[in-house]
Amino acid sequence: MAGVSLRFVLDPDLTPELREQIVSLWVDVTNAGGAVGFVAPVTAAEVRPMAEAAFADIVDGPDRLLVGYEGDRPVGILIICDNRFHLKTHYRVLKRVMVHPDTQGRGYGAALMREAERLGSELGLAALHVTVRGGLGLEPFYDRLGYREVGRLPGALRLAPGDDRDEVFMWLDLDRPGA
Repeated sequence: MAGVSLRFVLDPDLTPELREQIVSLWVDVTNAGGAVGFVAPVTAAEVRPMAEAAFADIVDGPDRLLVGYEGDRPVGILIICDNRFHLKTHYRVLKRVMVHPDTQGRGYGAALMREAERLGSELGLAALHVTVRGGLGLEPFYDRLGYREVGRLPGALRLAPGDDRDEVFMWLDLDRPGA
């Protein structure tokens, strides 16, 4: 599908249909090995409570939802999370960064992150922060986008008994010279 590009929508109406599409995306990403809060295998019934809590924080504020559409199909999302602390209003945390597995390799992940960067700059933010599950080789992806590792909690994520992974903190300065 060469030439296909994403159309981004910030804060789309979270209709019942879009909510189900996001839950389905979340399940598909997790079951393909994605690190978005669960360990495969997972079902929609398991994802839905976490998704609904995230939706509430988007609808009621202060979080924002960025959706990337391929045609009318949502194939990528991320949540721009407010820190809910007055000393941290200058940056946001990007959570649940995901692109549908059947669209991998098209640059959609990078496009989604670049759109978040553009929005962050537009909102006057100083930086964006994302956490990464260690052991999946994701750090080079974020490195290429200008993020740098600023910390690591060894073994902070327990996927299963005997399978502990580092939680890696990545940071992107938005107010850097030449940005």
